[in-house]
Amino acid sequence: MSRRILVVPDKFKGTLTATAAAQAIARGWQSVHPGDQLELVPMSDGGDGFGPVFAALLKAERRTVTTVDAAHRPREASFWFAPEEGLAIIETADVNGLALLPPGKFHPFELDTFGLGALFRAPASVGARKCLVGVGGSSTNDGGFGLAHALGWRFLDQQGNEITRWTGLSELKRVEPPARELQFEELIVAVDVQNPLLGMNGATRIYGPQKGVRPEDYPQAESCLGQLAACMDQLRNSPLSAEPGTGAAGGLSYGLKAFLGGVFESGADLFSGLSKIRERVQEAAIVLTGEGAIDAQTLMGKGVGHIAQLCEELEKPCLAFAGILGPGVLEKLNAADSPMRQFKPFAIVPALALSDKAKTDAAYYLEKLAASVAADHPSPLSTNN
Repeated sequence: MSRRILVVPDKFKGTLTATAAAQAIARGWQSVHPGDQLELVPMSDGGDGFGPVFAALLKAERRTVTTVDAAHRPREASFWFAPEEGLAIIETADVNGLALLPPGKFHPFELDTFGLGALFRAPASVGARKCLVGVGGSSTNDGGFGLAHALGWRFLDQQGNEITRWTGLSELKRVEPPARELQFEELIVAVDVQNPLLGMNGATRIYGPQKGVRPEDYPQAESCLGQLAACMDQLRNSPLSAEPGTGAAGGLSYGLKAFLGGVFESGADLFSGLSKIRERVQEAAIVLTGEGAIDAQTLMGKGVGHIAQLCEELEKPCLAFAGILGPGVLEKLNAADSPMRQFKPFAIVPALALSDKAKTDAAYYLEKLAASVAADHPSPLSTNN
């Protein structure tokens, strides 16, 4: 009797989309076990690749809009629309994504979310009533200022002069909404972190460094975002900036909540519900998942961690593929008191290739890793077919 194998990886950041990763894993596994029945369900918890993954789940069609990227360079961006449901899917990284910029060329003080204005207006213009938004993979740290500015919000200093760059927000005294605010009946923001906008665990200090924010930049960035939050929290009569998740994507999640009335939901939970992943895991003999780096954060609410927890609950073997494993991951999982018994991670580096080579030909090495692991899991592995 053939086994049901569920293949549900996230992206391998910078190298493979979730779909490409699923296909590589499937090829490797099937080369060893051609009789197994493989079901491919690419995953996203809100980061790069959110749009195509959720569009496939919701049968939404791709639309394009002309805008600019975070550095204000011309950009043709995508959103996805399901007309019958009035539902739009937006992946903000298609406009302000770090992957769109040459490494090291732009400092975050030079970047903003202005280009997202066109990306949010476009679904509204075709009748979208509800939006699902993934905010991960950002290059910006402007708290959604650029987006609001593009939508007609005005930011004024003590003298009534308009502030047009987010690095001038430390002088902010008053925020004026546009005559007609852009609003959806429902705007759901997929977040996979719990960080607030400000402070030691906020957007700037935790996620700024990977975008190019330096320690000497922290005071200015915090001052600007802090003044933006003070004015908007007062306008909305609510301390929004202290809410968990407002620090995601350089504070863009805060901006979506403050300027557009967004509501946060776990990206992993959204994916799980729409894909009926619990039922799929229940029916599988083995679950194959993965992402570029499996580390301490993986098991803290992110997509792969969500799959791992589900497999633990349902007692299903969960084999996870990665480019690299973070320090201490294997030791933690193999500890006597580890709660994870079903989750077994495997990595390309250094077993099959060094890091540079693995990134250059990620699909080849991921396929090779999957085949190697498959060889160690002969059929029948389980009676739960």
